[in-house]
Amino acid sequence: YPADQASVRGWLDGLGLQRRQETFSLLDQMNRGIAGQFHYQMRLEPGVQSPALTLARNSGSCRDFAALFMEACRCLGLASRFVSGYLFTALADNASTHAWAEVYLPGAGWKGFDPTSGEVTGNRHIATAVARHPEAVPPVAGSFIGPSGSHPMPNVSVRVSALDA
Repeated sequence: YPADQASVRGWLDGLGLQRRQETFSLLDQMNRGIAGQFHYQMRLEPGVQSPALTLARNSGSCRDFAALFMEACRCLGLASRFVSGYLFTALADNASTHAWAEVYLPGAGWKGFDPTSGEVTGNRHIATAVARHPEAVPPVAGSFIGPSGSHPMPNVSVRVSALDA
């Protein structure tokens, strides 16, 4: 999102992160900043909002928050990527589609940050695809062949089971 650099830099400046600090601490503050500052809005429209639009609306979906986090990382010179997958919820032993970002930290490798919750990712985050740009990983894709006028209602169910060590 090259056109959004000025907006993202302005948002970063407003976070007060100019002091010298460890990279992980900086990323954690950005991650929690998105979770605390923006309103989560499930969107049914296809695609991902640009980071500038998420900043302007002060709201977005998990995909939008991941895109904003990624672009903020890139403004700071850090490699980042988009992750699409599932978030496990213990309430019903199932998972729902979700998105987050990963940042490459030399020596540590790819580390996940979930700006929707402000958490560092863990074993509840189940990755199914990663890409440089969010639009390269649609959450659901497919086609339907059937009679004209029919309105299929897709239903996806994911069951998560712990594996023996």
